[in-house]
Amino acid sequence: MPPAATAAGGFIGRRRELKALRADIARTGLDTLSGRRGARSRVLLIAGRPGSGRSALAAELARQLADDYPDGVLRATLSTPGGGPVPLDLVARELLTELGAPVQPGAAEDELTEALRTALAERRALLLLDDAAGAEQVEPLLPDAADCLVVAVSEGPLTGITDVRPCTLGGLDNASAVELLSRYAGPTRITVDPRSADAVAEECGGRPAALVLVGGWLAGHPKNSVADLLQALRDVPEQADEPAGGRPLARAFRLVYDTLPPVAARTLRLLALAPAGLADAHIASALAGCSVAAAESALQDFATRGLLRPVESTEPHPPGAPAGSAGLQAQYRMPGCLTLLVRAVLHEKERPAEIQLARARMLERTVRLLQSCRALGEPAGSPARQKVAGLPRSLRFSSTASAAAWLRSRRPALLEAARIAVEEGGLDTLDRRLMAAIVRTLIAHQGAEAAAPDLYGLHGLVLEVAERRGLARERAAALLNLGDLDAQAGRTADAMARYRGALTAAREVRDPIATVRALESLGGTYTELGDWQRAADWYGRALELRLTRGENADGARLHGRIGAVHTYAARWGEALKEWRAAYGAYRRLGDVAGQARALGEAARVQEYAGRPEESLRTCTAALALAAEARDGRLEAALQLRIADTLDRLGDPAGARLHRGIGERLLSDHPQ
Repeated sequence: MPPAATAAGGFIGRRRELKALRADIARTGLDTLSGRRGARSRVLLIAGRPGSGRSALAAELARQLADDYPDGVLRATLSTPGGGPVPLDLVARELLTELGAPVQPGAAEDELTEALRTALAERRALLLLDDAAGAEQVEPLLPDAADCLVVAVSEGPLTGITDVRPCTLGGLDNASAVELLSRYAGPTRITVDPRSADAVAEECGGRPAALVLVGGWLAGHPKNSVADLLQALRDVPEQADEPAGGRPLARAFRLVYDTLPPVAARTLRLLALAPAGLADAHIASALAGCSVAAAESALQDFATRGLLRPVESTEPHPPGAPAGSAGLQAQYRMPGCLTLLVRAVLHEKERPAEIQLARARMLERTVRLLQSCRALGEPAGSPARQKVAGLPRSLRFSSTASAAAWLRSRRPALLEAARIAVEEGGLDTLDRRLMAAIVRTLIAHQGAEAAAPDLYGLHGLVLEVAERRGLARERAAALLNLGDLDAQAGRTADAMARYRGALTAAREVRDPIATVRALESLGGTYTELGDWQRAADWYGRALELRLTRGENADGARLHGRIGAVHTYAARWGEALKEWRAAYGAYRRLGDVAGQARALGEAARVQEYAGRPEESLRTCTAALALAAEARDGRLEAALQLRIADTLDRLGDPAGARLHRGIGERLLSDHPQ
């Protein structure tokens, strides 16, 4: 909840509005006039200008109703800090994740919104949709469940959604306005001059955000009276281009901003660059070019003045974490009603070069924190951990749990930073480092499968800017990564289209690494489709390129891939030829385990071809190599294969012996 309508003592005022909203839940709507229960959720709309306390009212209503909705209160913000709409696929994905429902990476917007409605159909939940620009953002998210309730927050009506009566907010009543002012400024000065307090409330139009700012101004000026505040507020000139409804907040902001020390004012306006409107001491320190301690002090002061609000953390406090470690930095959010005002001052006061430099400092700090976080997801003693040990304490995490908690809490800001980086930067060196660091850190702490939805979005951003700027190498890499995610999600046709596009882009810039990866991926895709001839052909092209580049280990692996494809196609002679070629390649490399695996597969092909005696001899040779390589699981698999072959040859006693050995080896070498 923004401080515009809430203070430490709890929610203030709006009793009439709360009563009307609660009554609207039980009101007979158009869907139920016929006596039938409506199929969709009831929608309550809280409408008001930014700074009117609309979000705080919605949050208070949700708090009061939470016990009536046992499946929880789900929250989503539908606008970015800059005022643009949040893509609906991102909103639906976040809500599905909050519900614990599976989210398929790369799913289209309509698939995700339908999945959300399906997930809510059998639940009794409250959905709070904040800062909606219009009905087109809200309607696709409405659950087809009469037991759910939707509370939407918007500046105006949601035209197009039936049976919605807006609760339109004006200013607070005078008593509530003075109470809010008192909570920030302290009661003494308000009590001794109630008439001036009433006049201040009137000058602020009863707008909670404006009252918080002027209350914070009083808190920061303990020697000034309420009458001094009133005069200072009246002395702030009105801007001709400001709409009448926004003037009280704009005047209160200018009063507070103009009385900040120059260093603090610069820090505040640079905070408008913080991704997702979220800042901690590291972000503020990097943007302003000051120490972490000075940045933390500035953030706390801004929160006292109502310019920022602390973000309540749901992460547990890491036990035993040293003071100043990265995982202990508190987060703050700039209220949305102030963001545009602060950004206007930023572009008025700062040169573009200074903004670009501040952004670069912030991204560089973010990359270093991500590298530190990623290292804690790797085994102890790894090179990454050793490297991080030399970083300053403020960039180090106390434990793996602390690093993971930091990643979870900063994830929205990190993803927004990636979006801004490719939108504004265009994939320069720092942007590439940021994207790579986010991807690797997510995988290190969440695993590739759990991180897949975020990875899909990140690679999609890279593809977007690569296509816009004609960056063929980056386009190839993004298409390969997206193709892999499509393949994992079972979208084989989409994956194939991505891989073909990647191959074209890679050949355009003569990138052999991306080219061979695309060739192998196409081979794998045709294998998945059961088109063995095309699979062998694409693998063969990849093999030729690998061998030309002297990549003999990969060549041996590809001989095996081709052998496997021929095996699936029951082309025994060609399969045996490829597995023998793989064996020879592994032998030249001195890879004993590879030799054993290749001979074992050759024995399988001989068995399928109806040559059990040859299969037994080959498998016995493979077993000797597996023992030499001390690969217990491979030994077990070969022992069991020998047992099956002996059964077919009419030697049950020998089969029992080898099967017993194989089963003991499996128990001694669990997966």
